[in-house]
Amino acid sequence: MSEITPEAVSTATEAALAVVAAAATVSDLKVARAEHTGEQSPLAQFNAAIKGLPNDQKAAAGKLVGEARGRVTAAVAEREAELAVAEEQQRLASEAVDVTAVPLRWRQGSRHPLSLLMERMGDIFVAMGWEVAEGPELENEWFNFDAMNFDEDHPARAMQDTFFVDPVDSHLLLRTHTSPVQMRSLLSRELPVYVVAPGKVYRTDELDATHTPVFHQIEGLAIDKGLTMAHLRGTLEHLATAMFGEGAQIRLRPNYFPFTEPSAEMDVWQPNAKGGARWVEWGGCGMVNRNVLRAAGVDPDVYQGFAFGMGIERTLQFRNDMNDMRDMVEGDIRFSQQFGVSV
Repeated sequence: MSEITPEAVSTATEAALAVVAAAATVSDLKVARAEHTGEQSPLAQFNAAIKGLPNDQKAAAGKLVGEARGRVTAAVAEREAELAVAEEQQRLASEAVDVTAVPLRWRQGSRHPLSLLMERMGDIFVAMGWEVAEGPELENEWFNFDAMNFDEDHPARAMQDTFFVDPVDSHLLLRTHTSPVQMRSLLSRELPVYVVAPGKVYRTDELDATHTPVFHQIEGLAIDKGLTMAHLRGTLEHLATAMFGEGAQIRLRPNYFPFTEPSAEMDVWQPNAKGGARWVEWGGCGMVNRNVLRAAGVDPDVYQGFAFGMGIERTLQFRNDMNDMRDMVEGDIRFSQQFGVSV
């Protein structure tokens, strides 16, 4: 350590002041502060060496080093304030927005493709003479399950599968399908009934590439005299052609649903699918269960009917070769714009 002399202290002080003045940013100043005011700085070492001086020299040396350290500390504080103001002004200037400026171009918005697809599917059935029916999303358990022939211990009634509304004994829930609209239509319309019910439904699924807790379904119901599975197949083939183009076909595989008997899983042949034509699972269908007709006060020996349902998101995925359902719900306008602008 150098001897504590006015020249040595002055040299260290001037060096520190020069570095502080040259700091161009707050970050640079932090480095300068550590080097010239920290424990390892020359001035700090001078201050530590005072205790080793003779008693008659300590006062003068202490005053000399103390004044030097005070000058450097004051310079750091002053430069810090200057840099903070400068950086704030620079930030404000970079974020400035001229609210009077004329936009370069007007960007036209677009409706969400799910809304457009639901309307398109509804129009297909309206063109066949069907009605578009709606119902509440907050539904009574009787319409959602009991009237649809679900057993009391059916897994779908469990809280881990369905959003029930407190208090539970109110028997209210967020509908798990649009099938309640079918029952409401039967109770409020004269026979025969031909309705299609698009709408939002809720299930306790995690959001991932193929599932979402809030999604859309479209279900169809036809109740008349003499209806058969042949009428159901013809209706679905017409819908498949309208959705996926000429050459689209359907196939029905035996399955079980509480509200239809016989029931079938419906696959659609996509001739224009990316990667080549293939069969994909599209929805469920079948002849309306006699118990469902009885719940609506319809004589199953006089009237018969068929029903079907499929997911709107799933249909959009098939039509546009989309792999991740999350793109549909994240609200990015770029997703909607790629489908074009439609009013």
